[in-house]
Amino acid sequence: MSVIKQYLTPKQKALAINLDPNIYGTFAEIGAGQETVRHFFRAGAASQTIAKAMSAYDKDYSDAIYGKEDKNRYVTQNRLKKMLRHEVGLIQERLDNEENSHRKFFSFANTVTTINYQKTFLGHGWVGIMFQAQPGQEYSEIVLHVKFKENDATLQQETLGNLGVNLVYGAFHLYDNPRRLIKSLYDDISIDKIEIDMIDFQGPAFPYVDNRLMSLQLIKNSMTEAVIFNSEGKNMLPADLLYRKDVFAVRGSFRPVTLVNVDMFENGLKMFLNETEGKPEDTVILFEITVSNLKASGNLDERDFLDRVDVLAKLGYTVMISNFSEYYRLVDYFTSYNVRYTGIAMGVNNLLMVFDEDYYKHLSGGILEAFGKFFKKDMRVYLYPYKDPKTHELLTSENLKVNDNLKELYKYFKHNRRIVDIKDYNPEHSEIYSREILQKISNSESGWEEQLPDGVAAMIKERGMFGYKEDITFEEY
Repeated sequence: MSVIKQYLTPKQKALAINLDPNIYGTFAEIGAGQETVRHFFRAGAASQTIAKAMSAYDKDYSDAIYGKEDKNRYVTQNRLKKMLRHEVGLIQERLDNEENSHRKFFSFANTVTTINYQKTFLGHGWVGIMFQAQPGQEYSEIVLHVKFKENDATLQQETLGNLGVNLVYGAFHLYDNPRRLIKSLYDDISIDKIEIDMIDFQGPAFPYVDNRLMSLQLIKNSMTEAVIFNSEGKNMLPADLLYRKDVFAVRGSFRPVTLVNVDMFENGLKMFLNETEGKPEDTVILFEITVSNLKASGNLDERDFLDRVDVLAKLGYTVMISNFSEYYRLVDYFTSYNVRYTGIAMGVNNLLMVFDEDYYKHLSGGILEAFGKFFKKDMRVYLYPYKDPKTHELLTSENLKVNDNLKELYKYFKHNRRIVDIKDYNPEHSEIYSREILQKISNSESGWEEQLPDGVAAMIKERGMFGYKEDITFEEY
């Protein structure tokens, strides 16, 4: 017997907030009407909730309130946070805390741009709330970035209004269950109407929240296809990081990171920078893990996920988690941000998978369509050699064997330097295999430590990562 999931409509949520005498705050919306606060006005009993509602559409007037923005960019996280902090400051300044000691104050804000007249740009925006989970408590904060998918401005406004109501309701009623709160953002909203590609929780209401895990929820719930966070665990907006940059990516399981991964990355990056003549500061380096890789052993293990990204963070790398099983989807994603040059470092086995037609049966154009998206202009594969553990043969682009019907296509890509060998590699690393290392770690065997970057082995042992357990002798027991 199937269970029908029940959820409140935006009107019901707005009314529930309005009828709570302890919730009181302000709304500041820029760029798409006052779509969120409209629900609260129409639900009834709004005077108990709304202290102020405003929409500073005029740039000069908005600047006078919140200050000017660099490069005249107003749909930014920085603008949203200025709005939230300004409005919260006014609440604290204008209301007597002693007389309102039972109230939980909040400030909701958004700054968005909807679809343009030519319909060449669908629009995006920032939405956030600062709120007190308990009366008198320090403010907590939820900030998220959205990308519109609908092809009509009015429909986008309706969706934005529903999302805002869901956020306000979730902040007060679901703050103790962030996973459920994230799912509730799509209540009464179809998944194909809007994309949430970044979310961030801060403050005393979320003492144990790891924003990397919250990013993972966006992927798991199909709210977005990729999330990025830096070595400090801070969520990054993909557009801010990737737009018009050079991108060098390394895909792997990184379970754990080995000297092979580092050798592939370092020597591949040297070639990439030399060939693109790009500056390191204009190059985004990503260590990418697919969700399918995270699910390789069955269900997605969040502890295992954090183990991997913690090791990558220790090495100072920026991590990307994606839903892109196929490489062409990864490159297509980068292209959507108008990146200049793209470099993908991979091993021989991965390139053989790229040339496997079975992966592209779902495409009407088959492998040719996939290659059209993968080998786009200024995209290059940097191929790391592989030493067969049985035959000890070293495989490179020169002796790689693809199916007969793809040989000429392979030669074309190789001749045009879309596939190049990483020749300056360390031969001593050619017989390091991550599966063997992982097995030794899980069996608490020795001899694997020197095959990992400095400090990683100690971290694995200290935290018991990847199934590692210290041997306990009888005497110790």
